[in-house]
Amino acid sequence: MPTNPILEEIYAAREQLLAECHGDVHAYIEEARKRALASGRPIATPKQRTKRCSGLANASSGVDNPVAASR
Repeated sequence: MPTNPILEEIYAAREQLLAECHGDVHAYIEEARKRALASGRPIATPKQRTKRCSGLANASSGVDNPVAASR
């Protein structure tokens, strides 16, 4: 099977980053969070979507088309 050089580079970078944290993903995430906070750049914190926004309210009520159902 042919190899993809872009994917190989990504895999190597992942291995290097994890090796710096002795293979501990949680330690890596904590270090990344600290670096992001120390950078001073704004960090997006999206709000939790509600059922109404995500369409789950209609799916759970059995209504396929909310516009047609309201007529």
